[in-house]
Amino acid sequence: MLQNGRKIIPEGLKYAKYTPTNFKLKRALVVTKLSRYEFEQLRHPELSPDQLQQKLRDRGTDVEMVLHLHKVHKDFERRVVQSFQDVGCEVKLSSRSSLSKDVMSWADVIVPVGGDGTFLLSAGRASPLFALSQQKTPIVGFNSDPLHSEGRLMLPKHYSDNPADAVSRIKSGDFKWMHRSRVRTTMLGSNGNIPEPTDLFRHTEVKMEQVSTAPEMLDQDMAYKYKAKMKRVLPYLALNEVFIGEHLSARVSHLQLVLDHQDVVNKTKCSGLCVSTGTGSTSWHTSINRITSRDVDDLLRSLPDGDSKNVMMLRQNAEEIAQRYNQGLLFAPDDPRLCYSIREQICVGVWPSPKTFKERDFVQTVFVKSHCIDANLVIDGSISFPFNDGAKALLEVHPEDALLTIALD
Repeated sequence: MLQNGRKIIPEGLKYAKYTPTNFKLKRALVVTKLSRYEFEQLRHPELSPDQLQQKLRDRGTDVEMVLHLHKVHKDFERRVVQSFQDVGCEVKLSSRSSLSKDVMSWADVIVPVGGDGTFLLSAGRASPLFALSQQKTPIVGFNSDPLHSEGRLMLPKHYSDNPADAVSRIKSGDFKWMHRSRVRTTMLGSNGNIPEPTDLFRHTEVKMEQVSTAPEMLDQDMAYKYKAKMKRVLPYLALNEVFIGEHLSARVSHLQLVLDHQDVVNKTKCSGLCVSTGTGSTSWHTSINRITSRDVDDLLRSLPDGDSKNVMMLRQNAEEIAQRYNQGLLFAPDDPRLCYSIREQICVGVWPSPKTFKERDFVQTVFVKSHCIDANLVIDGSISFPFNDGAKALLEVHPEDALLTIALD
């Protein structure tokens, strides 16, 4: 619904999210992390283990550490599998390459074991766009190496010491449901075709499964506003963020944005656009926008009365001020809003246009048109779609797209 050019979400739709009423844990799908050693094996399938290790040593890789971390992960993975089997669960293991809508629909719960990257991969497939039915399969993640991985999306780190305790609580229903908002990306154009995506981890084209989306005609108002005839929803939802920018980071990204379906076209030259969810606000969103105590101190010293007693007191608390500011960048995982950030926006001459265009703000929808040469639209740092001059996309949050997760503590 549009009101004064802005999209308004009716109150009844904001929280129309699916929550299971009869959850029973009988089948668990464990999604395994691709370790660094396994990645190197895939890159060099022609080499024996001894030859591969020698090749890694020749290029200066700490082979012993790579093998140690591989063992740590695999040992923990076996503990998680055993924990589910001990409570009477049937368990299947799947790698990122073998994930499919069939095997995910089989499971009562999806269990990524690794770090946030493995969680994001699993979340990308735990989508109504892939599902065989409208029922959502919940996700709960275990951090396989909390000493070397933050794992913000995983269960608290103490469950890495005792995964059986977490599994027992899940089996008994001693947990809370958490809905995490996700970004739906819709391509707008003349024919409704989707460009071939690339898996950034494997640097190969992604073979997309048949999904429940199809090209649709735009309604008259949208077609006129965005100069397009057709729309097509991409078959991946972003849990953290959608990034749009030139493939070569040293090249300026030229983009046009329309916020909340307003009539203003915002033009920017920058290092790219990051559109984040509440879940993603702890990740790239914070890295882009955070400040340091040095930034605070530099600002305070630049004041005309920078040597005054009051300012000197503030400078002594620069670290606390920076921490409070950075904490304020975060917002809730189930927040229905998006927050866009313009990276390193050019602010000289005619740029940006209009001059009142904010480099960061909360919105309900973001329409983006590319004037880039060799750009990409990247979902959760994993799946990349070409997004060059003339490409158009609409980014928005739909309550029914929320990721259903299990939270403890």
